[in-house]
Amino acid sequence: MEILSATQLSKQFRSRGQTVEAVRDVSLRCASGEVVAFLGANGAGKTTTLKMLTGLIRPDRGEVSVCGGDPNRDARVLRHIGAVLEGNRNLYWKLTAQENLEYFGALRGMGRLEASRAAILWLGRLDLEGKRHTLVHKLSRGMQQKLAFAISVLHRPRLLLLDEPTLGLDVEATTALKGYVAEWAAEGNAVLLTTHQLDVAQELSSRVVIMRQGAILAEQSTAELIRQYSGQSYTVRFQGTLAEPQVALLAGLPVRLELRDDESLLLYFGAPDGLYAVLEALRPQPLISIEPTLADLSDIFVYLNRDGAPLPPAARYGPLPTSPVLNQEALHA
Repeated sequence: MEILSATQLSKQFRSRGQTVEAVRDVSLRCASGEVVAFLGANGAGKTTTLKMLTGLIRPDRGEVSVCGGDPNRDARVLRHIGAVLEGNRNLYWKLTAQENLEYFGALRGMGRLEASRAAILWLGRLDLEGKRHTLVHKLSRGMQQKLAFAISVLHRPRLLLLDEPTLGLDVEATTALKGYVAEWAAEGNAVLLTTHQLDVAQELSSRVVIMRQGAILAEQSTAELIRQYSGQSYTVRFQGTLAEPQVALLAGLPVRLELRDDESLLLYFGAPDGLYAVLEALRPQPLISIEPTLADLSDIFVYLNRDGAPLPPAARYGPLPTSPVLNQEALHA
């Protein structure tokens, strides 16, 4: 069952006398039981898109449907949407944990008794029962994020929007929150996840949508995306210090370096025959090993979001680009 459907959304803004096309022809979908990672660099247009999905701003063109209704035209559709905002912006710090839950439950149309019962249920489920009467500003960051999640799902929305839900959390709190998200999707709800922590996106998502320059660059299942690029990734281990001419040669190749005193690592992204140019640039450094590498979502994201490259006009929903792409991150002489 399709819970979210957005078709050809576009939005322009006026800035300093010029028209800025923040979003152009963006289409998204999210089905029951699905976690979709909605990724993009800062300024890609993700936030504007999310605001159009939640009725905060109206699109210039395009349509949004959440559970069959348009949140930009019918406020009642908003009861199907829950959100966890980065920075705990959906919490009142001068209220207790339980008061926050009951207050937001009431705002979402829940009766007082219903909201109270749901608050106690979620406080127990998220191991916050002992903090029910504690003011939010006295809770740890991890507890605040748990509470924000509880508020977003208290009214049992079908679509959950997560904006950096694990930012700043320790390992234990991150693991717990990922578990809650997976459980929520498994119960038949849809989750749209926006995060710069790509390991979290890779672990939770079934599908990835990558946005750049206001448009959808690629959309594909997470497993297929990683499989496709794993055949074009190699790790080269070598010893010795690189000279400036070597660094200059590598700067023009799709590589990422991790330099160490004992042995250095070079990650190459591209067609197998392009590896010879990398090896020539490394000459005469002693080589330790060359082996294919399983790509991860972080490497693929940087690969696709290279600086200065034009947006492929036919990339949306089609094959991803396979030509080598410059990635100079972590490249130091």
